[in-house]
Amino acid sequence: MARLTTRQLASKRGKKKKNKRIVMQPGEMLQGRYRIVGNLGSGGFSSVYQARDMRFENATKLCAVKEMVISVADPKVREMTIKSFEREASMLAMLDHPAIPAVSDYFIEGDKSYLILELIRGKDMEVWLEGQSKPLDQELAIDWMIQLTDALSYLHNQEPAPVVFRDLKPANVMLDQHNRIRLIDFNIAKVFEGPAKGTMIGTEGYCPPEQYRGISTPIGDVYALGATFHHMLTGQDPRLEPPFTFAERPIQKANKSVSPAFEAIIMRCLDYNPDERYESAKALREALQDLSRQEILATAQIGSASARNIPVPTAVSSPPTSGSPSLSAPATAGAPAQEEGFVQGIQPLWRFKCEDEIRSKAAVDHNLVFVGAYDNNLYAVNRKTGKFVWKYPTADGLGSSPFVYEDAVFIGSSDDSLYAISIKNGRQKWRFTTKGPIYSSPIVKFDHVFFGSDDGNFYAVSSKTGKMVWKTDAFGPVRSTPFVGNEYLYFGTEGGYIFSLSLANGGGAWQTQAKRAVISSPTVADDIVFVGSIDSTVYALDASSGWSIWKHRARRPIVSSPVVYNGVVYIGSAEGVLYALDMDSGRELWTFEVDGQITSSPAIWDEAVYFGATDGFIYSLALKKGSVRWKYKTGGSVISSPVVSNNVLYIGSTDHYLYALPV
Repeated sequence: MARLTTRQLASKRGKKKKNKRIVMQPGEMLQGRYRIVGNLGSGGFSSVYQARDMRFENATKLCAVKEMVISVADPKVREMTIKSFEREASMLAMLDHPAIPAVSDYFIEGDKSYLILELIRGKDMEVWLEGQSKPLDQELAIDWMIQLTDALSYLHNQEPAPVVFRDLKPANVMLDQHNRIRLIDFNIAKVFEGPAKGTMIGTEGYCPPEQYRGISTPIGDVYALGATFHHMLTGQDPRLEPPFTFAERPIQKANKSVSPAFEAIIMRCLDYNPDERYESAKALREALQDLSRQEILATAQIGSASARNIPVPTAVSSPPTSGSPSLSAPATAGAPAQEEGFVQGIQPLWRFKCEDEIRSKAAVDHNLVFVGAYDNNLYAVNRKTGKFVWKYPTADGLGSSPFVYEDAVFIGSSDDSLYAISIKNGRQKWRFTTKGPIYSSPIVKFDHVFFGSDDGNFYAVSSKTGKMVWKTDAFGPVRSTPFVGNEYLYFGTEGGYIFSLSLANGGGAWQTQAKRAVISSPTVADDIVFVGSIDSTVYALDASSGWSIWKHRARRPIVSSPVVYNGVVYIGSAEGVLYALDMDSGRELWTFEVDGQITSSPAIWDEAVYFGATDGFIYSLALKKGSVRWKYKTGGSVISSPVVSNNVLYIGSTDHYLYALPV
C-alpha cells in the first residue's frame, strides 16, 4: 500500500524553516549525573537524547532526556513555553500507567529545561507505517486500539479533572520492544477545565472539528483515535485530505480485510457531532472487547447463537452477554445424563439439580459441597449424599467460584458484590460492594480476601469484617482468579496485563502484557508464573521480575487455567486440546484432543488428570501418556472445572446438574 513518507509530506506542504539548535554531543553531562549517549530525535521546541544515569556506577542505567530550548525573545511566549514544559513534567509525574512513560527527574539549566523519562525502545507508528507494504491486520489493530483506549480511559478519569491528550496521531504512539503500545509527547496534553475556548492546538487532520474552534474534551481524543486508525488501516494520511471527509473514504474500500463491524466502530469515533461518538474511551474499549470476543468465538467455531444467550466461557465463567453465541447445542437443560452417556463403567455417585447452568468450580469443606449457579443461588449440599442443605440467593448470576475459609464461604456475584456466607446456616455474614460485576473468584489467605472486579480494580478486604484493606487500579476488568503466595499475588486482566502485587499494600511488584485478554488464572511453581491468554499463548514468567522464560503457542484462545504437577504444566485450549508441557522449556510432552472446546481447568489426582469439555464429556486421562482412563457424558457442555476430594470428583454442567463421580 503506497504511503507518503514524512519527508515527502514535508515536501508536499512546502519547506519549513528549520530551528537552529545546538545538539548535545555524546559524553556531555547534565547535573553531574546524566551522560549523553546519543540523539533520539527532535521537533518543535524540544530534542530527546539517550543518556546514562551515572549515579548507578555498577550498572548501565539508561534513560531518555527531553530538552526544551527557550530561544524566543518575547517574554510572554517564553513564559508560555516554560509553563508548557512544566505542565508536562508535573502531569507525567503524577501518572502511573503502563502505556505512559515514567518520569524520574526534572530540572532547568540556563535557558533549557530537562525532563528525565523512562527510555522506550521501539519505533513510533508513523515510522512503522512507512515501513509497511500491506494494510494493518485487523486483529492487531483491535489489540492496539484496546491498549490505547485503556490508556485514554485512565487519563480521562484522573481526579480532580480529566487529562485530555489533544494530539493523538501515529507519530505520538510508539510500539516498544515488547510490542506494547506507549503514548509519547505529552507536550500539549492538558487538564480539562470545561468547555471554555482556547487556542486551537493539535495536528490538522487528526484533531476533531471542535478542537479547531479551541474546544478540547475527552471525546476529542476518541475522534483522534479513530482518525489514527483510519490512517493506519487505509494508508490515507488525513493531513493530505480535505478535513472531516472520513465518511467519503470507506475503510473497506482500501482494506477489504476489515470487517463491517470494526469499520462501524471506527466511523462512529469519527462522527462530526461529538454527541454521536462513543461517550467515553471506556465505552469504546468495551465495544472493541465485545468485537474481539465475537471474532474469537467465530474463529474457534463455537457454534450458532442460542435463544438463551449462553455467555462466553472463562476459567471461572464469564458474564452473560446479550446476543453472544452459545458454546454448543447442549441437550435439553435440566435433563439428567442418559444411560448411554456413561462410558467404561463410570456412573455418578449422585447428582444434584440446580435451577440453571453451573459454570463455576465447586468447593468442598466441612462435609459439604458448595457451588454457585446462574439461577443466582449459592448451594450447599451434603458431600456424601448430594442432599440439599441450604442455599443463599444473590441478586444476579454466580460465575465466580466459592472459596471456604474457617466458618464462611466467600463468593462473588454479577450483582457487583462479594458475599461472606455462614457455613453453618447459609446466612450472610457481610457483603462488600464494588462498581462492577465480580467474576474473579476470591482467594482467602492471612485473614484477607483477594479478588478482582469488572470495575477495573483488584481488592483486598478483611475476611472477618468485609472492610476494604486496599485496592489497586488494574486498568481494566479483572476476571482472572489470583494466585496468592506468601508475599505476592498474581492475576490477569481483560486488558491483557499480568500483575504481581504485594500482599501487604497492593503495591505493584511488576506487570507484563500478553497480546490479548488474560482470563486464565495463574499458578506458580518453582518461582515461575504460568498462565494462558486469549492470544492463544501459554506464558511462563519469572515470578520475581515478570520476564518471559518461555511461551507456547496453541491454535486457539486459552481460557483454561494451568495446573502444575511433577514438572509438567497441564492446560486446555479452545481448539479442543489438552496440553502437557514441560515446565522448564514449554516443550509438548503429549496432547489429547476432544470434539469440543476445553475451557475447563484441569485437576490432578492419583496419577490422573481430570477436566470437562463443551462436547459434554468429563474426562479422566493417565498423566504419563494422556491415554483415556474413562469419560462420562453429561446432558450439556461442561465449562465448570473439577475439584477432587477423598477420591470423589465434583463438577457442574450446563445441564443444571452437579455431579459426584468416583475417580
